[in-house]
Amino acid sequence: MRAEGGPRVIITVTPNPAIDRTLEVSALRLGEVNRSASRQVEPSGKGVNVTRALLRNGIRSTAVLPLGGPEGSQLAGLLDDEDVPYVALPITGPVRVNISVRSPGGIVTKINEPGPTLTWADAETLADGVLGVVGRGDWVVGSGALPGGVAADFYAELVTRVRQAGARFALDSSGEALRRGLEAWPDLVKPNRDELAELVGTPLRTLGEVIAAAETVRERAGGVVLVSLGTDGGVLVDGDGPVLHAELAVGTVRSSVGAGDNFLAGYLSTAAQARVDRRDSAGRAGALREAVAWGSVAVRSEGSLGRRVGDADRRSVRMHTAPDPDRRLS
Repeated sequence: MRAEGGPRVIITVTPNPAIDRTLEVSALRLGEVNRSASRQVEPSGKGVNVTRALLRNGIRSTAVLPLGGPEGSQLAGLLDDEDVPYVALPITGPVRVNISVRSPGGIVTKINEPGPTLTWADAETLADGVLGVVGRGDWVVGSGALPGGVAADFYAELVTRVRQAGARFALDSSGEALRRGLEAWPDLVKPNRDELAELVGTPLRTLGEVIAAAETVRERAGGVVLVSLGTDGGVLVDGDGPVLHAELAVGTVRSSVGAGDNFLAGYLSTAAQARVDRRDSAGRAGALREAVAWGSVAVRSEGSLGRRVGDADRRSVRMHTAPDPDRRLS
């Protein structure tokens, strides 16, 4: 554990990391041979994406993840090539490989492998790896679905242990892992629109419905609810200030892969480093502005990692302190 008072770090834990292969085609024809015009290979998994985005923008971050098989060795090499600090848990099963096929118009068809099965001991070692590098005042990001063999309460248990260590926890998962994780009251939860709809059990067609659902989740779990809405921007609900909505006209979408991870990284880049007070309207708006700026840069870039975010990106974000509840979502 880092000594108290040292520089703050955002630590990500990715129980089911991946190698992402992105292929670009002129058209995707099912049942036929499709030839790729280009290929891009990247280290991936939601937490890994968060760490890479933070590092790209000069924010300290360390990734904690399991690595196994030839694919695990390749993933480690990709992380080394990008100078990504990481803590690796050796496992016997191979890391998964995800295939993204990008066709004209920014349409991405993604095929994700299920990943390896971890043992109970593997999951404990993964949690211990997080606690071995966390310091007081740090943020830990629990990100992505859980692989086979890992109990649904993994994130919930980790939230408790991280907070006992004096750090804060952001949860970005789905399904049962997300529902169980909320029981531990993480400091922040970042659902997308579909994940939020699943949590409250109803479709979300308008901005008002999203806000109401986010407020329901906040009442259930406490903390900050940060909702990513794709081309509709993002919403921040925390109970200590007005609901905020921010958006940016994206234009041409190159890839939506990793956009939500960049969105979360952008928020934490401000909230974690500046210790945003939720009652500070300027600080809250600045963190949401950063989230939307980072997410929009990502979708305008190839692959899962955008370029470094600039002031022009931030100035392009439109902030709404009185969101229109009747606005239909795209």
